[in-house]
Amino acid sequence: MAKRKQLSGAEKAAILLISMGPDVSAQVYKHLTEEEIEKLTLEIAGVRKVDSSTKEEIVEQFHQLAQAQDYISQGGIGYAKDVLEKALGTEEAMEVINRLTSSLQVRPFDFARKADPGQILNFIQSEHPQTIALILSYLESEQSGQILSSLPQEVQADVAKRIALMDSTSPEIISEVENILEKKLSATVTHDFTQAGGIESVVEVLNKVDRSTERTILDSLEIQDPELAEEIKKRMFVFEDIVTLDNRSIQRVIRDVENEDLQLSLKVSSDEVKEIVFKNMSQRMADTFKEEMEFMGPVRLRDVEEAQTRIVSVIRRLEEAGEIIIARGGGDDIIV
Repeated sequence: MAKRKQLSGAEKAAILLISMGPDVSAQVYKHLTEEEIEKLTLEIAGVRKVDSSTKEEIVEQFHQLAQAQDYISQGGIGYAKDVLEKALGTEEAMEVINRLTSSLQVRPFDFARKADPGQILNFIQSEHPQTIALILSYLESEQSGQILSSLPQEVQADVAKRIALMDSTSPEIISEVENILEKKLSATVTHDFTQAGGIESVVEVLNKVDRSTERTILDSLEIQDPELAEEIKKRMFVFEDIVTLDNRSIQRVIRDVENEDLQLSLKVSSDEVKEIVFKNMSQRMADTFKEEMEFMGPVRLRDVEEAQTRIVSVIRRLEEAGEIIIARGGGDDIIV
């Protein structure tokens, strides 16, 4: 009897996607990079005939990995190992755990994401700003926002800047900081050497802090690094976020922006955005907009993005002047 060929990870992934069908595979593709899509597509194209037993085995492996990942998120690797041992036996359970930790690494500071922000703040507030930035980069954005809001004002901007400029961090440093925090929180820690930080990370955090903290940090960053502050501002509110504004604010924005910019921006917007904007226009104005957009024809993406940027600038100006309110979290967004 011929020995079955050892399949690579890419080959297994290709067979798994084929087994799941085109609809599910298309949804999976949305979460992959262009390089991963290209590699997988080539693998799928190269698959000829796969026997049913191989398909079943690969699907079962995937199911086991998904279950193990779920167990880890619930209670850590130790909990996952105990559950899998009872279900699969010691040897097979360790095989699943080993496959998982070599490919779907558990994120660092997993234990801290289950802790109370106040507890974490007590342990890290006296640490160096770079250490604080590293920890906040791996926490949930809501946790990080609460902690950042509670730090001294003179530290907030420094930490925010360090998160934004953070690149990859060596495994040794992550491991050392994890171990120290683990001992302080007396919780289970799992290791992984992924990249965190960056502008998107600090934007997520700032979107969770209260308005006064946000302004303090951005004002300080504008002095320290104007380009970084402007880039963060650009990402903190995008045109599609207009749906989060109240009707009065949307009406004010419509009055202050150029009609041509708004028509360009709506041309490629979602139905939700179009609906809420048109709802805040007079019927006559909405009909005119729809007619002019229909006769506008194809538009360049660059022109649309520039128009949306100009509208976002108007929205930011109106917010800074106190003319409109952008709800981002924090108690000062409550209207009474």
